[in-house]
Amino acid sequence: MAVSLLDRAIYSYADVDRLVGLHSGTARRWLEGYERSSRFYEPVLRPEPTGSEAVTWGEMVEARLLAEFRSQQVPVQRLRPAIVRLREEFGRYPLAHARPFLDVEGRELVRAVQEESGLDRPLRFVVVRNGQAMLAEATKRFRDVVEYDEGVVARLAPSHRTPRVVMDPARAFGQPAVRNVRTDALAEDYRAGTSREELAELYDLSAAQVDEAIRFELIAGTERAA
Repeated sequence: MAVSLLDRAIYSYADVDRLVGLHSGTARRWLEGYERSSRFYEPVLRPEPTGSEAVTWGEMVEARLLAEFRSQQVPVQRLRPAIVRLREEFGRYPLAHARPFLDVEGRELVRAVQEESGLDRPLRFVVVRNGQAMLAEATKRFRDVVEYDEGVVARLAPSHRTPRVVMDPARAFGQPAVRNVRTDALAEDYRAGTSREELAELYDLSAAQVDEAIRFELIAGTERAA
């Protein structure tokens, strides 16, 4: 049986932390849970711990959305009850589907689940404005960097600051790339002394694409070290 797009296991926890700008160890806690003060906290993005070291595309997408909530002063762990209910309604990777966010009835269902689970306002995916269920600011930022195909996220930009850099599980092994050229390869060549102009000619890219690829690798390295 062919593996679905969302089920493709092509990342490590460290990949997720680096690529979506999380502190080291965050992805593992979100996906496998963690213990603190003799208490175990269940995973936010999995029904239960799996013991696997691999992360699927669907999980990467969902982590990308949760990363938009990092600035909120409310623990992301509190999203778990709502995500459990959304999983019952939309399937294994509810946050990686288009329907909860692009479909009017889907947004209404998300709103109802949030109310039912008592989700803190700063963590809500959908808010009510003028009597209508609308995307919250964090969810809108996520929507702006993803592309849907057949109802699920098929591509995403890991950083708002480098929109030309895209991740696609069907290309470049799912790693950040510009026109299928991996950003880490471009950055490595640049560090080895190849000029931006030479890289653009060598890989048939524009100067802007090369610049964004190098900038993305600098951003990812800086955020990982933070």
